[in-house]
Amino acid sequence: MLFVCLHNAGLSQMSEALFGRRRGGLHTGLSAGTNPAEHVHPEVVEVMQEVGIDLPDRVPTGLSDELAAQADVVVRMGCGDACPYIPGTIASCR
Repeated sequence: MLFVCLHNAGLSQMSEALFGRRRGGLHTGLSAGTNPAEHVHPEVVEVMQEVGIDLPDRVPTGLSDELAAQADVVVRMGCGDACPYIPGTIASCR
């Protein structure tokens, strides 16, 4: 499952981490941004630590055709027109 947002510094990072916790090793989660930031938002790192998930070493990743091709399911998270059509996209969260 690939979670895509604009900067890959907030929603998509959180979604990937929460998916990773719940998947039970059965599926792989990835995240990316169409215009990746330099770092994950500090408040996102702080909130995720409150639920026992550590994100301080995460680095935002740019969306590429190769990354999108790895996903069976792509969830677009509010990147609007900056999110290109990606085959397999099934959901938009905003």
